[in-house]
Amino acid sequence: MHHPGLLAFLMARTSSSFSSCVQAVAVGWQIYALTHSARALAMVGLAQFLPMICLTMVAGHAADHMNRRRIAMTCQAVEATSALVMAIAAFGGWTTPGMIYAMVMVFGAARAFEMPCQQTFLPSIVPPHMFPRAAAVSSSLFQAAAVTGPSVGGLLYGAGAGVCYMVCALGFGMAMLGTFLLPLRNMARARQPLSVSMFMEVWHFMRERPDMLGAISLDLFAVLLGGATAMLPVYASDILHAGPTGLGLLRAAPAMGAVACALFFVWKPLNKHAGAFMFAAVATFGVATIVFAFSTSMPLSIFALAVLGAADVISVVVRGALVQLRTPDSMRGRVSAVNMLFIGSSNQLGEFESGMLASLVGPVEAVALGGAGTIVVTLLWMRMFPGLRRLDRLDDIHAD
Repeated sequence: MHHPGLLAFLMARTSSSFSSCVQAVAVGWQIYALTHSARALAMVGLAQFLPMICLTMVAGHAADHMNRRRIAMTCQAVEATSALVMAIAAFGGWTTPGMIYAMVMVFGAARAFEMPCQQTFLPSIVPPHMFPRAAAVSSSLFQAAAVTGPSVGGLLYGAGAGVCYMVCALGFGMAMLGTFLLPLRNMARARQPLSVSMFMEVWHFMRERPDMLGAISLDLFAVLLGGATAMLPVYASDILHAGPTGLGLLRAAPAMGAVACALFFVWKPLNKHAGAFMFAAVATFGVATIVFAFSTSMPLSIFALAVLGAADVISVVVRGALVQLRTPDSMRGRVSAVNMLFIGSSNQLGEFESGMLASLVGPVEAVALGGAGTIVVTLLWMRMFPGLRRLDRLDDIHAD
């Protein structure tokens, strides 16, 4: 708390996370209520994924050559406006699946530009030796918002989707205020045209650091295959018969586990055997996904999702330290964009993959196959990236 701007950063990130989670509950339940189709849930993931994958590298280039604070604030204003439009539509009773897809695409485009900028803020606020602990604080608050967001979203949905979207608009506005208050220096950066060589520079940078590439790609396949969250509306409605409130609890469960794990790392930072812990965590993620797939009990389902969330935090902390501390500031926007493309977009692509597979073989089988695939990928990556497996201390990582 003695580092200037950390409180403003935490407010911006937490508000944005809370709003995104409330919005995810509203979108998931609303589209399923309108269509009763797992394929429609898959299309929501695809609608958010497409603009992100198309714009990510352009956004990373912008983050390295333009005012990062201004980009983030503009995106948060767009997110608030789109949520407000959806609230008006919901109150008026003229929401359609097409409108939901359009709003999600706008949100995906805004996030494509916002996230590479936002990921560069924390290393600019705290010194490197404090980064693992500050990242754990940030992650714990991020996950706390992810606990309360789905629960609040499920409760608010009982009053109507419009109420959920109004809360989202307010939250994105708070995120914009937090970003405005960040004490960031407007560093003069030489404007360079967008070119293939700019992207190749990032690719060569990451190829020379296989531990970084391994951590990012491991999370990519783990999230892509283990897309259990995409099926939560189906589980809440048809398998567990829990209703909107149950959906909120299921969406909050991974974050509950993540908060507990992140708070532990605030007290005791992960600074030994980080690589081995990361591989064990991703394998645990796969096992928890399989347990959730076959569960017909609400308590067991919540427990499995909580374990899944706790395991994911370990991967987030290790990957964040590698990406943010090993990258010079002049490339941090583009490298963060690649990280977002691999990780952030894989959430939406994982939702699409899970939804399409569920429409073919059923939701239980789709989730179970994803968990098994995550375990297989973990074993393969342990052989392909031995340097990542041997990674020890995170507080010794520095840009090179």
